[in-house]
Amino acid sequence: MADFDLSASFIPALHKPSALLPIAKHRESLLYLIETNQVTIIVGQTGSGKTTQIPQFLHQAGWCEDGKVVAVTQPRRVAATTVAIRVAEEVGCEVGKEVGFSIRFEDVTSAATRIKFLTDGLLIREALVDPLLSRYSVIMVDEAHERSISTDILLGLLKKILKRRPELRVVISSATLQAEEFLNFFSTHSDEPKSAQNEGGNAGAIISLEGRTYPIDILYLESPSEDYVEKAVSTVFEIHTKEAGGDILLFLTGREEIDNAVEAISERAADLRPGAQSILVLPLYAGLSTEQQMYVFDEPPENTRKVIVSTNIAEASVTIDGIVYVIDSGFVKLRAFDPKTGIETLTATPVSKAAASQRAGRAGRTKPGKCFRLYTEQNFQALPDANIPEIQRTNLAPFVLQLKALGIDNVVRFDYLTAPPAELLIKATELLYSLGALDEYAKLTRPLGMRMAELAVEPMMAKTLLTAQSFGCLSEMLTIAAMTSLGGSVWIQRDGEKKQMESARRRFAAEEGDHLTLLNAYQAFVSKGKKESRFCHENHLNFKAMTRAVSIRGQLKRYLERFGIAADESLKGPPTGTSEQIRRCLTTGYFAHAAKMQPDGSFRNVEGGTVLHAHPSSLMFNRKADWVVFHEVMETGSKTFIRDITKIEKAWLLEYASGFYQLKS
Repeated sequence: MADFDLSASFIPALHKPSALLPIAKHRESLLYLIETNQVTIIVGQTGSGKTTQIPQFLHQAGWCEDGKVVAVTQPRRVAATTVAIRVAEEVGCEVGKEVGFSIRFEDVTSAATRIKFLTDGLLIREALVDPLLSRYSVIMVDEAHERSISTDILLGLLKKILKRRPELRVVISSATLQAEEFLNFFSTHSDEPKSAQNEGGNAGAIISLEGRTYPIDILYLESPSEDYVEKAVSTVFEIHTKEAGGDILLFLTGREEIDNAVEAISERAADLRPGAQSILVLPLYAGLSTEQQMYVFDEPPENTRKVIVSTNIAEASVTIDGIVYVIDSGFVKLRAFDPKTGIETLTATPVSKAAASQRAGRAGRTKPGKCFRLYTEQNFQALPDANIPEIQRTNLAPFVLQLKALGIDNVVRFDYLTAPPAELLIKATELLYSLGALDEYAKLTRPLGMRMAELAVEPMMAKTLLTAQSFGCLSEMLTIAAMTSLGGSVWIQRDGEKKQMESARRRFAAEEGDHLTLLNAYQAFVSKGKKESRFCHENHLNFKAMTRAVSIRGQLKRYLERFGIAADESLKGPPTGTSEQIRRCLTTGYFAHAAKMQPDGSFRNVEGGTVLHAHPSSLMFNRKADWVVFHEVMETGSKTFIRDITKIEKAWLLEYASGFYQLKS
């Protein structure tokens, strides 16, 4: 019996009885507020149970009758999937039945779904088809304090929809003190007399739930460290050798940094003395498959300490039990768009005070914890209170396109929580005009602009796909679009096999660059490789990524078929599109991402202000090319790298983007 007592106090994370969560005692007052107010704002610590429990309360209270659905939006795909899986387990159904999720290129819902988790970007897309979002009785916007651009635009849309649908309820959950700001936003109407408001219940209310947190010791460095990744790795081993049991959560900024740290920790863990507690190290970032992301929630084996190395995904959206120690590098990667160059970079930036306290709060969930900040206390005091909302520092072209497609023509007058800077709106409009999505009156063009808005890829790729038929390379462009939408590399470098991976990649290499190389790899996978994992293993390809590319390609193909654009898929003969047609077609979409090679081997964008380097993972690294177009830019340390690069001819830029480029006489 003694055995049983021990495990009774230890309930696995996924099955914590909901009665134990802090939110349980607020159930009645919460439901009453939602019933009587159009907008309810919930301020709660991460871990209070709001994301998993509120949708269930609403379902039990009858908000899903008559076929209605409760929607819960998340800023990140990882959160939408992991939370849906957790809630489905609590409800006792398979994911996709009563509880489902929908993220870009992956829809796990059915006619039976009553609680639907989705990214806020996806709910905006649904409004293209159903402008009043009439399927939903309650829309809960989770983690609204993160102020992702999709969240901000969704809140503006919901404010419009509430005027037309007084019976709709909006629940906004936020972990910080922005609640007043959200409430003011919804209770001030720019263009209505006061008497017309409040017809569907009161304007709004705020409720605060306390999270379950234990005391957390916060430790700072005495002097700044030169290399925070190196410092983080050594801190992991200091904790491992000197502190009591409990898992470690380490915050770094991005995929490459995380992969390097995971490798370094694994190597050093192999040298721990025999019999000592071992270390299981796991990465967590958005580019991983859903399955790989789920590993971080598993119990570690006996006598093993789990170390999770994560981006800011683990800061708010997902709750991992068993974490007692947090190591905060003090940095986060943020998107920053420069309207002068038209280039959007991902740059490591110091975190905000709000983010630092969110990170620390992860340590005190199951018992008292410790947070090791890899910076000094003076540095902490100098941090900004909160990050700049994404809408003020990002490329707005995809969002201007969506707003126009939603019938919001005057994007300047749209009700934003924080207005974007004028130069970002101007730059977005210029790009959409030169892509042909807007006419000279900034109205959406039909069919091109409307179709670009409906395609689930960003505007430059949408334009490329929609013009591919006229270049006779639609089948190839579908493949390239799918392969570049994966959000990560398709090549796998196994320990100590860097040379083998390089030679495997050379088998598929096309001298014209990365896009055609990706095309070759995909075509070999589906024909020679029969879509089997063995082929991938032999060729150092990521099998999960390749399978996902097949599925994404199928979805994009169905989109185009809906527009009456059909791809000729007879694989009997050689591919129809020639390399030149494909590269011309890429130029029609990516002309704004053109660069010229300099004598020293670096690149300059057309305006000449930015020095760009081919990323080491690109085939164009250390190769000659006169002009290129590229897919994305990333900044690491002092260098700005470009990825997915293809050679083009300068004349094509003038031919396909005369509105964007002119020759200087």
